[in-house]
Amino acid sequence: MERAGLQRLIDVLIKQGLEVLGPVIRDGTVVLGPVAAVADLPVGMREHQSAGHYDLEDLGDERVFGVATGPASLKPLVFAPRENLVQVELGGEHGFRAEALRPEPRPVAILGVRACDLAALRVQDRIFLHDRYPDPYYEERRRGLFLIAASCTRSAPTCFCTSMGTGPEAREGFDLALTELDEGFLVRAGSEAGEEVLETLGLAEADAETRVAERRAIDACASVMDRKLDAARVHDLLLENLDHGRWDEVAERCLGCGNCTMVCPTCFCHDERDEALLDGSGSIRIREWDSCFDRQHAQIHGINFRPKIRDRYRQWLVHKLATWQDQFGTSGCVGCGRCITWCPPGIDLTEEVRAIQETTA
Repeated sequence: MERAGLQRLIDVLIKQGLEVLGPVIRDGTVVLGPVAAVADLPVGMREHQSAGHYDLEDLGDERVFGVATGPASLKPLVFAPRENLVQVELGGEHGFRAEALRPEPRPVAILGVRACDLAALRVQDRIFLHDRYPDPYYEERRRGLFLIAASCTRSAPTCFCTSMGTGPEAREGFDLALTELDEGFLVRAGSEAGEEVLETLGLAEADAETRVAERRAIDACASVMDRKLDAARVHDLLLENLDHGRWDEVAERCLGCGNCTMVCPTCFCHDERDEALLDGSGSIRIREWDSCFDRQHAQIHGINFRPKIRDRYRQWLVHKLATWQDQFGTSGCVGCGRCITWCPPGIDLTEEVRAIQETTA
């Protein structure tokens, strides 16, 4: 598909009644926002990421998906940061009435989803849809998504998706997938809905030269990803070193702010509480994101079972990389590197694991 075809794709999605979201620049970073034209996307932009650092640079070229990731993932679109679950009103035969407050159906097309975020969505689906009690709020939002992936041909220095087997190529879980090349995009469908959209674009079959160029671009992206995590050993390594001295060292740097959990595309800690209506007629049960780095998250019946930052950092990392596998059959980390970039003191979980590994080898 030539570069001009991207606008045709956006137009087709809008015409089908979908709200189109994609990477847009806001507050000095790239987040998901409304897209009506290619000009809304971060054309020509690149980001510079390192531990505790993120900024953007305008290179002035034609690349639309040159920015690898920003702080935003798909998570807020399916697992709302704050939402009303149930409204309770006084009265009726039993003294009160309770009504579930389900979200309104919202058909949304998301442009430029990275492979790591597709993997994170599969992790969230496992938790919210395929466990013993499916979450109807998540399910309603998830059903409305039309996902247009963008395979990565460039990675950030904080990325380590190759270690986690989640990228840089988008292989599954999308409706359409794009790979940006010098002359345009290679497009493929991954669902019946994607096939229908692809047919309306009337694109010619990609020739062998274009397919070779795609493979070369994706392989080049993977080959320069220097940050690594030994995913095969990390489960046993962490569980065998719960009293390692490294937990004390990292606790001296960790602020306990919870930034890592907010930007993580798989973290799902949350709190639920009832808020009384001001007129005294009832209450609303609310769910909102919480963090295992919050001291109150471990407060129960007058005792806190993770009172120190050391305890909370260890809980986060061990759960993310080890016991998550026991609980859900998959790692809780997809290698997007957001927790490294958006950590104020620049704590790098791959370095923390390596430090433990080197002292126990």
